[in-house]
Amino acid sequence: MGERELHYADALNEALDICMRRDERVILMGLGAPDVSGIFGSTTGLLEKHGPERVFETPISENAMTGVLLGAGLVGIRPVMTHVRQEFAMPAMEQIVNQAAKWHYMFGGQASVPMVMRMIIGRGWGQGSQHSQSMHAWFAHVPGLRVLLPATPYDAKGLLISAIEDENPVVILEHRWLYKTFGPVPEGHYRVPIGEPNLIHPGKDVTIVSSSYMTLEATKAVRSLADDGVEAELIDLRSIQPLDDAMILESVRKTGRLVVCDHANRNASFAAEIITRVVEQALDTLKAPPVRITLPHSPTPTTRALSNYYYPTDGHIVAAAKRLMGLPSEDPFASVAPEDTLDVPDPSFTGPF
Repeated sequence: MGERELHYADALNEALDICMRRDERVILMGLGAPDVSGIFGSTTGLLEKHGPERVFETPISENAMTGVLLGAGLVGIRPVMTHVRQEFAMPAMEQIVNQAAKWHYMFGGQASVPMVMRMIIGRGWGQGSQHSQSMHAWFAHVPGLRVLLPATPYDAKGLLISAIEDENPVVILEHRWLYKTFGPVPEGHYRVPIGEPNLIHPGKDVTIVSSSYMTLEATKAVRSLADDGVEAELIDLRSIQPLDDAMILESVRKTGRLVVCDHANRNASFAAEIITRVVEQALDTLKAPPVRITLPHSPTPTTRALSNYYYPTDGHIVAAAKRLMGLPSEDPFASVAPEDTLDVPDPSFTGPF
């Protein structure tokens, strides 16, 4: 019998169901949590299984409701809240940064806040500047928070279970284009360790570091590079705070070349953090300057004609890796036309909700 496979959203749903069955203190809250669409299907059916006292809608008052999340965590409940867009968490930054992240430190370890904040990030369907950002670097900058970016259904389930069972506040960021991806997911309870990157593909010529949706683009790039005789090593970060960088450093010391793919704006991105760590600890092994593949430092456009030239793809990663290898490369935007439909993951995608 082969491995069981699930969609990313179903893997999240299973993680929540398992945690709620194992621990009565786990509750779900947020806009759309008990809705029929169930946050891309990730909470579908949980209201019927666990009841309205444990799965409930919240008012459109993000700061106040995140305060409720914080208070619930402090009194021993293990709450999970979903902000259906990362931007909806922005009004709650005071609760997240000034309160939840500090509690364990300020009280000498005598108090902790076991709370999980799911936030949906990413692109698609012309959502524009206010509904498509990926600001994970903001949260990774704050001591006291754990910041996770699962790219596969396996990691989505295992990391969410780890997050719910952790004693610290955790931000878990889910790219909306990942919910319909499909992959192996074991049955039952398992954890993916927080902080450990994942070696997706071994190689000896160039190291590619990615996270979240960019890991899918990087996987396609690795296949294309193999056709040209380039053996790329691909590392998926999974967790950016904490982050054990030993695997990245070991890989760069082997390949001497580094491409970092980050689905965020360029300035002060987490890609810059990865390159800084490599330069600080493995500069003498680099054969060429590292490369960042990011969004431009510009707000996200709404129109298709502009968004087609805004987002990096596997073509950008291939071109960067080839340049580092001294091989000829093509402009990845050369074959893109303004009327192309590149702002949806596939024809089945019908909208941001």
